Amino acid sequence: MDHPTPADAPERAVDPIVDAVDADPPVGGAELTALLGRYAPFDALPEAERRAMAAAATTRRYRPGELVLDAFAAAGVEVFVVVRGQVDMWDDADRLGEAADERLGVGGVFGFSAMLSERSLGPRVVAVDDAVVAAIPAAAAEPAFASRHGARFLATRGLATAARRRSTLPSYSLVADLVDADPLVVAADDTVAGVAARMTACGTSVAVVAPERGDDPEDDRYGLVTDALLRRRVLVEGVAGSAPVRAVVDRDVPTVGVGDSAAEALLLLLDTGAEHVLATDRGGALRGVLTPRHFAVSPASVGVSVHEQIRRAATADEVARRARRVPSMLADLLAGGLATTKVVAVYSAIVDTVVRRALTLTFAAHPDLSPDAFTWLALGSNGRREAVLSSDIDSAAAFADGVDEAEIARYREAFAEVDAVLAAAGLVSDQHGATARRPAFSRTNAAWRESALSWRAAPTDDQGAMMTSLLVDGRPIHGDPGLPAATRVFGELRRHPGTMRLLLVETLSTRARSRSLRDVLSRRDSVDLKHDALLPIVNIARWAGLAVGSTALSTIERLHAAAGSMMLPAAQAQNLAEIVEILQRLRLRYQLLAHRAGEQPSDVVARDRMSPIDRSVVAEAAREIASVQRRMDNVAAYLPVEQWVAPAPS
Repeated sequence: MDHPTPADAPERAVDPIVDAVDADPPVGGAELTALLGRYAPFDALPEAERRAMAAAATTRRYRPGELVLDAFAAAGVEVFVVVRGQVDMWDDADRLGEAADERLGVGGVFGFSAMLSERSLGPRVVAVDDAVVAAIPAAAAEPAFASRHGARFLATRGLATAARRRSTLPSYSLVADLVDADPLVVAADDTVAGVAARMTACGTSVAVVAPERGDDPEDDRYGLVTDALLRRRVLVEGVAGSAPVRAVVDRDVPTVGVGDSAAEALLLLLDTGAEHVLATDRGGALRGVLTPRHFAVSPASVGVSVHEQIRRAATADEVARRARRVPSMLADLLAGGLATTKVVAVYSAIVDTVVRRALTLTFAAHPDLSPDAFTWLALGSNGRREAVLSSDIDSAAAFADGVDEAEIARYREAFAEVDAVLAAAGLVSDQHGATARRPAFSRTNAAWRESALSWRAAPTDDQGAMMTSLLVDGRPIHGDPGLPAATRVFGELRRHPGTMRLLLVETLSTRARSRSLRDVLSRRDSVDLKHDALLPIVNIARWAGLAVGSTALSTIERLHAAAGSMMLPAAQAQNLAEIVEILQRLRLRYQLLAHRAGEQPSDVVARDRMSPIDRSVVAEAAREIASVQRRMDNVAAYLPVEQWVAPAPS
């Protein structure tokens, strides 16, 4: 892959392997050993290991402007340390012509993300002045990153940074990459017949109707006219061809920015069930119209075809067949460089599609039961759009208040059939009973509200804390999204200090854990990535989101919303958000490996199947989470509830 030369580099980029000059004067092993001892992640290593690294390293001198490393072009096999001088580093392949993202001086470390992941993640590094750089082979450098200190280094600077880079996404990763033609734009006053003629002449099946800038806010945005819409409104409903096109326009069209990722546009397409998405620039000006066809060129959008096949599946068996392709699709997305949070969000959208199709097929076989009588809520990880292959399908149903208990009982029988369709598709209902087929999870809207009020008042009674946690994560995926009232009750929780204190105790009851002496003695030789590390963060984020009144669902968004308080300082919130990204990637990767091997994906991973670096990352993550939990304990013990969400001192 060719990349533009940074603005302050010369036209000729020098190959560091071919054209680099030996350091002059040479850098001795003792000097390099001493330097490594002053900088992370090498400073915590024993002296003997640093000497071994120095002995294995090659030192090279670079003239000003010469290329030191281009890890966008190929995965690295070395870790680099600046010994003398300075280098400029670009973390984003799309901004190589701009100012460097970072300037590294003596002790600066780079190249570890590409080396550890064995992928071309970047960065690109160019010498600023006469610089000497030590290149340490992967085999020699690995101990520095397998240590606890190295795991902390990765958690704060390495893999988390790589996961956030836009450059990790392949080409066609942005909406702007997918826009391939100027759209046909017509005025609202143009006649229906005239617009249809222009669409035919342009060979397009869609026209954009410009905003009218009138008194009605609905008219103050772009709308669409499609062939299908014209056929229905003109041929079926009898709208005259001489009528203005505003009589048939659809202005309820999803919109994305040209700078958004293709994956985000795809998720919007899947969530809304729309056939078109409008692309606009920052100023709101129209730039294009996207259809599922446009996403075919984007590796981030491989799920479109799977989604469409599931959405149109005629039988439960066909749903199951199509759903079996999903794990391979996720593996392709992850291997293609899409950030883990995006891969997980795509999977959650596909799960929504499977559930909706299961509901449609089931209720088609029960014409006496109206699918419009209830709202189906996705709970748990899928409600937060954080589902992975091991996730149970938690669900609930909220019925209109006019539906009586006898009728609801018949719906529960149908919901059991829905669960059977999901199980055949590889989506297992919650083993602890959080499923809409059970009476506790299928109630009228009024009953949900009454129960929610009692749980808010006494979270320790009747499993109130557990039910609160489930419903706070609830997301309507079928029916009237405004029907469920329980979540509105929980939106007022922060006004009840006693309840917030009790919920905090429940939140902190699941402790992060790393391998202990007890594990060694009991020969517990596995890691539960969910229970030991991720679940404590999910619980912290949920409670913190409630405490600040955030309506966000995802764990990372909740952490960002609550950051900066006495209970959750900004630095700790950011660390937890980075840990979520890292652990979710490990979790998904090991589950995909298990699926490829014909095993049932699980959150429990045998330690001997994990690399030393992965084990260290998980252990360090558990320590970081435990540190946050201890701080929350202390704040709860020494500060009154009303100060918990007060801004933390800077």
